[in-house]
Amino acid sequence: MSQRDGFAGGFFLGAIVGGVFGGVMGAVIATRRQGQETEEDDLSLLSSGQGVKFEPEETMEKARRRLEDKIAQLNLAIDDVRQQLGAVNGDASEDELL
Repeated sequence: MSQRDGFAGGFFLGAIVGGVFGGVMGAVIATRRQGQETEEDDLSLLSSGQGVKFEPEETMEKARRRLEDKIAQLNLAIDDVRQQLGAVNGDASEDELL
């Protein structure tokens, strides 16, 4: 019985200590990786010699067009499903079937 008495306390203490240790190690490793990646990105941009400039308006326009195309595709798919369900349920009007 003496082994079971301290089990819950030891279990919770181990979980807390392990969580703190894991959190600290994760933060340290993430910080080091982030620092290395930013240094590599800075070096690659400087060494390439070509400064690529993105126009925010062009980027926004392309994103808007892509979004409109996807919305149009979704609307067509929704209309198609409505027609199929209407035909199955017998509620489809003649306009929807044509």
